[in-house]
Amino acid sequence: MSTWEVRSECTPRCAAHAAPRVPFTETARRCAAFARAAGRALRDGERMAEPARLRAHARAVLASVGVRLVVEAARDGVGLAVPYGAGSAVPHGADAAPASQARPGTLVVANHISWLDIPALLAVEPVTLLAKREVGDWPLVGTLARRAGTRFIDRAGPRQLPTAVAGLADLLRSGRSVAAFPQATTWCSVAHGAFRRATFQAALDAGAPVRPVTIAYEQLGMPSTVAGFLGDEEFLSSVRRVVGARGLTVRVTVHPPLLPHPGAHDRRTLAALARAAVSRTVREPVRYAPGACRVGAAPAPDQALGTYL
Repeated sequence: MSTWEVRSECTPRCAAHAAPRVPFTETARRCAAFARAAGRALRDGERMAEPARLRAHARAVLASVGVRLVVEAARDGVGLAVPYGAGSAVPHGADAAPASQARPGTLVVANHISWLDIPALLAVEPVTLLAKREVGDWPLVGTLARRAGTRFIDRAGPRQLPTAVAGLADLLRSGRSVAAFPQATTWCSVAHGAFRRATFQAALDAGAPVRPVTIAYEQLGMPSTVAGFLGDEEFLSSVRRVVGARGLTVRVTVHPPLLPHPGAHDRRTLAALARAAVSRTVREPVRYAPGACRVGAAPAPDQALGTYL
């Protein structure tokens, strides 16, 4: 393991149903619907990356497995309360760029729990995703990720980090908005996992705003860990659990943007502010599966790495 990879104390045992499973017939129907949704996305080929198509495919994937999407805007006192969507990548006020100058994109940073986080984000705003290189080699998921325009990062060693940060900064300068998971691995709930700082350096270098986003899962209104894609779990194992989940909702809370100023802010400050915004006012699951992790627990020395970057 390289010095900048992250180990999570969360394992597949952290993922548990908070409500009775749906009947087998509904599970089978969802599996078939998921296969059809993935097939339609694959048949779109390179056109899948077009924003309208990407959003539609992402929403279709969520609907196929019975996941309800709820999007809400938070006004939590951090940054400016700018509505997410049209114009969300544009700083306002005295520091806004002149009309003749290209404005940078927005760095969207979110906590990371599940593979469902990705269609949930894309269903809200079809941004460019950042993922570790290994994801591109996964069956089905890797193909979909490549066609969605995902940018892959080689996390083989710390020498790759400056190149990755520079590439992300170039994307932001070009006006492209990018979504990243700065926890660098998946955790079973919002309360887990610190934000790594390297991603935020790219925002500083590009003069780009940072948009914190909270992703949380509920079943029938109760916080749930059932969507977790954790440790060394196989993708299909997580899919089977999700399609059997009753009343599963993914709640995407969009926070006001952080508008960094080089010299006044550094990446440590930005990471701390974004993490604080993401974890604010989130209800955590009360019960965990037997042997599940606890907030603040020390990582197990032999714990497998998580999933996406």
